[in-house]
Amino acid sequence: MAAEAPQVDVVAGQAELRRLVAELTAAPRYALDTEFHRERTYWPRLALVQVAWRPPGAGGVRVALVDAQSVDLAPLAEILEGPGVMVAHAASQDLEVLWQACRAMPKALFDTQVAAGFLGYASASLRSLVEAFLGLCLTKADRLSDWSRRPLTASQVAYAASDVAHLLDLADAIGADLDRRGRLGWAEQESAELLARPPCPPDPREAWWKLRDNRSLQGQSRGVAQEVAAWRERKARQLDLVPRAVLPDLAVLAIAHQPPRSLEALREVRGLDQRHLAGGAGQEIMEAVERGRALAPSEVRAPKGERVNRELRPAVTLASAWVAQLSRDEGIAAPLLATRADIVEWLSGRDGARLGQGWRAELVGAPLRRLVQGEASLALDGKGNLLMEARPAPVGEGRW
Repeated sequence: MAAEAPQVDVVAGQAELRRLVAELTAAPRYALDTEFHRERTYWPRLALVQVAWRPPGAGGVRVALVDAQSVDLAPLAEILEGPGVMVAHAASQDLEVLWQACRAMPKALFDTQVAAGFLGYASASLRSLVEAFLGLCLTKADRLSDWSRRPLTASQVAYAASDVAHLLDLADAIGADLDRRGRLGWAEQESAELLARPPCPPDPREAWWKLRDNRSLQGQSRGVAQEVAAWRERKARQLDLVPRAVLPDLAVLAIAHQPPRSLEALREVRGLDQRHLAGGAGQEIMEAVERGRALAPSEVRAPKGERVNRELRPAVTLASAWVAQLSRDEGIAAPLLATRADIVEWLSGRDGARLGQGWRAELVGAPLRRLVQGEASLALDGKGNLLMEARPAPVGEGRW
């Protein structure tokens, strides 16, 4: 069934925005989404903020589209910092954009994509969830639209409004299903964790983790990759360019694999041309290379979950297989249960490991601890499914 088009107000003036903020600060819940571009810039260029809420006694949902190119968005901080719960879908980027726009984060969040993961939907799109839970079909014609163009077309307005018009109903439907299964608190806790993450960009020293072939780097090459990628990240922020425009990934990897000893050698690196070395950038890259050469192994930041002690490798393999089975048994998306990095941190006994906290501690952490201690074992049930079975504790001390 096609979704019914809601009434939509376009907010393009400061006075209109103030009236909207005054109404929304009293709403117990509001849906929010953003439209932005960052294909050519480091920092997102916000074009539109969409909100939906249920006014008291109105009997339906109202939608407003705030034109971020026409108004100062600072007043939105009053809504975000107010008592209402922000309902969003795949909120991570929206949170980053809102922080950049008005230096505020919501006090409470319910992420429908995260919540649906506890019902077996892994990274599901808003469109697929609205169809599955509400039986409605959303248009996707303007998904890749140029949101910086003005005036907005009728189809752009309809598409942007549809991103929030059904979010409150969707949250209600998912929440009711989760409540029946005793998992609503888990979803709320997971959404709250999104708010606990820093809204600012990650540490530049971790930028080399994003390189596709970073696992091929060994020894000194890792230190060079870390420092050159960090230089690129800082330069991209300064110039407001995407990092690959400052220095292509291919060039970063080539420099790391065979660090040049001179500017002349740097100019011969694959993937580089003169524009990447202009304005003193060549000398700055060479300085980054030398810093990378000088790094001690302990100063190189390895990707989380990558380094596993040799004696723990079989346990990580077994644990990963069991988590995949648990995902199928419980109908919960596997990445929500535990990533490989989560498993490594837990089995390594690191403080603050996620598998020792909240709902994961009982569902995932405790069984894995029994497995590693030898108090449980894994077996096949004859149908290809893994079963965790109790077994007598081994003689001697465990690792815990």
